[in-house]
Amino acid sequence: MSRLTVAVNAADHAQGPADAPVTLVEYGDYECPYCGEAYPLIKAVQAALGDKLRFVFRNFPLTEMHPHALHAAQFAEAAATHGKFWEAHDMLYENQDALRDADLAGYAHTLGLPSTALGQAFSGHYDARIEGDFSGGVRSGVNGTPSLFINGQRYDGPRDYDSLVTLLTGLAEGR
Repeated sequence: MSRLTVAVNAADHAQGPADAPVTLVEYGDYECPYCGEAYPLIKAVQAALGDKLRFVFRNFPLTEMHPHALHAAQFAEAAATHGKFWEAHDMLYENQDALRDADLAGYAHTLGLPSTALGQAFSGHYDARIEGDFSGGVRSGVNGTPSLFINGQRYDGPRDYDSLVTLLTGLAEGR
């Protein structure tokens, strides 16, 4: 079983309390259809566990398979600098079939990002952050998306709502 080699830290994109008993880390690609399928599931699991769960998203764009994944990640990181990472994250997954640069420009406008944000993002301004997430994922054994880690351990078990909620609730309650 793989372990998370880069511990969750203050630089991560996280939802939920830092002292939550369970931390779920996803290495994801905004253009990956499997990540798109996991998105509403993770949202539902977050709602079920509430403050017992901290969810962390890390970039793992599979650029050879998904030509828009890198620009989508760059857009999300640009939004993060304006306090809108999660809005961008959700927008990208909810519009997975529209990730061309023109689409991203429309999302930037919708989020109220400065007109220069995308140019800066696409010029590589956030690439070190994205590459850091990616290389940490590789060191942790990530070879596809979505890859999930629960409390630092890779999770390859069932990915349905009931299985995840049962497992995570049990961990949160010390079972």
